[in-house]
Amino acid sequence: MVKHHLFWPVAVLAALLLFNFIYSPDFFSIIVRNGNLYGSLIDILNFGSPLIIVALGMTLVIALGGIDLSVGSVVAIAGAISCLLISKGTDQSAWSLVLMAIGVSIAVAIVLGLWNGVLVSIFGMQPIIATLILMVAGRGVAQLIADGQIITVSSKTYNYLGAGSLAMLPFSIFIVAAMFILVSLLTRRTALGLYIESIGCKPTASRLAGIRSRTVMLAVYMFCGLCAGIAGLILSSNVSSADGNNAGLWYELDAILAVVIGGTSLNGGRFSVTGTLIGALIIQTLTTTIYMTGVPPEITLVVKAFVVLVVCLVQSESFRKAIVARWKTRHYPAEREVKQHV
Repeated sequence: MVKHHLFWPVAVLAALLLFNFIYSPDFFSIIVRNGNLYGSLIDILNFGSPLIIVALGMTLVIALGGIDLSVGSVVAIAGAISCLLISKGTDQSAWSLVLMAIGVSIAVAIVLGLWNGVLVSIFGMQPIIATLILMVAGRGVAQLIADGQIITVSSKTYNYLGAGSLAMLPFSIFIVAAMFILVSLLTRRTALGLYIESIGCKPTASRLAGIRSRTVMLAVYMFCGLCAGIAGLILSSNVSSADGNNAGLWYELDAILAVVIGGTSLNGGRFSVTGTLIGALIIQTLTTTIYMTGVPPEITLVVKAFVVLVVCLVQSESFRKAIVARWKTRHYPAEREVKQHV
């Protein structure tokens, strides 16, 4: 049985899938080609993998009552660093070179997350301002690393990260599964989840109760940076190139939308990792639907924003109650008059 807070996200995802099936009856068809599975559903999981991973990190940050607007820039920086290091190597497909590039990129992403955490937890800056600094500066850093060009690599080893297959499925799906299981275990099987909810609900009370709020905040922002770094590696390896200007563009907004659609409160405290997964799938399915129906590119963002607005309104309990009350008033005026007289 679907939990109450997951009912509407699941219902919206099901409605989107049903619409796609009606519009294109072969939407659910999956075929085997060259030993791998192909189909629209596989594409949604594959192309949505970077967003899901970024949204998982964003979930924990928002659960703390914060926000991270810099994830898109971190995605671009991680991809640019890895592609730059691989392109400078003599044997681009060498495992040692690829592992070194991945390790450096992940380390830089974690350090950038630590930078955000320090500004928020130690220097007391507002999260939206602290991460906005890196959002703007980070995009410029990514372009500086790439020297304003698109860095291309010809490494089959690196390409496997985002475009390879394992057990007939895209390898990126297994990365998402591993990250989802990791986050779920850390937040639901250890005290970390309770610490995050406590700090998000009552930061002062949690600190007085002995919870090391600063340490938790630093760890969460570092993990968010890690997630953005992994997403950057998947994106750049999938196309064997890094574009400092466009890589990860607007990812921060899609991640926030996925988290909110999944039922996590922007006020902090309550969060749902499973809800975030469903929310990210909704965003990616919506993107696929827009492209499939031939919506002009210039109004794609408008359509996307409108649908997300409708989804959020449908999830809002106060909005639903207002609609029901208005409907009863219009269709049962006599009942309203009786209540007024009583």
